[in-house]
Amino acid sequence: MASLSIDVVDMKYTYDGRKYAVDGITFSVREGEVFGMLGRNGAGKTTTIRILSTLLKRTSGTAEVLGMDPSTAGNHLRKRIGVVLQDESFDFTTVEKALDVYGFIWGVGKAEREKKIESLLTTFELTDVRKKRMWDLSGGQKRRVQVAREFMHDMDLLFLDEPTSGLDPIARRNILDMIRDLTKDGLSVLFTTHNLEEADYLCQKIAIMNTGKILASDTVGGLKSSYNGLKTVEVKLSGDQAGASSMFSKVRSGKVEVPVENGLPYRIVTEDTQETMQEIIKLAASSSMQIEWLNVRPVSLEDVFINTVTGGA
Repeated sequence: MASLSIDVVDMKYTYDGRKYAVDGITFSVREGEVFGMLGRNGAGKTTTIRILSTLLKRTSGTAEVLGMDPSTAGNHLRKRIGVVLQDESFDFTTVEKALDVYGFIWGVGKAEREKKIESLLTTFELTDVRKKRMWDLSGGQKRRVQVAREFMHDMDLLFLDEPTSGLDPIARRNILDMIRDLTKDGLSVLFTTHNLEEADYLCQKIAIMNTGKILASDTVGGLKSSYNGLKTVEVKLSGDQAGASSMFSKVRSGKVEVPVENGLPYRIVTEDTQETMQEIIKLAASSSMQIEWLNVRPVSLEDVFINTVTGGA
């Protein structure tokens, strides 16, 4: 059995002594595993990473990272980890020089640095901007450099806080594939994201966080299997959105997921898709609402996440 790269028990952290940003969480990450933390803004994901990567000291509870206490073994631990936070990097040199300097700081030899730089420039699609200074890059390009430079040195554990935010789909997939390949050699990853498809694609285990607590934690398959037998009915209506909200508030045959923005479909997690579709058609007719399209699909990780965070069954 693989050893634990991270072992956290009842960990808490408060910024002000009154409210806990991290409130008694317990989880573990095994060697070679990608562990995803999902949650809305303010859920406690970034604070958790800052504690485990030695940037903050926990208020209480226990935490071991690579067998060490991050609050007391920072100097030793930082040599074996990589960290990509959401904060923008302020480098005043060119892209390739930024990578070279980062490798030099970590003691990577010149020949090896040159090899790694060429490989990373290709993988992260930065070859065309290698001579550009960092302040001349777009936000997405800066983010790619910020992620790429962590791979200039070998590590046992990588912390990634929303690493693909602002990236196009191709760059995002390249990064995810690279991370997946590195875990085959034993790299462990703690990964936060708002992108549920990313989490489904990359992570072996997932914890769903809200207001500092872990509400659910399991393998991706395990989380989905907790909704075994359920399906999701997706419905998009044309016309008045206030009328749509009123109509869906009357649905009784399943749990309604309200779209986060106008134009997205309503979703109903249900045991009986036939009953739910019939109910929707009747409600639409009585409310004078027009159904643009209606679809049935298996429950997704996004459905699990929304239902967990909003307290749905």
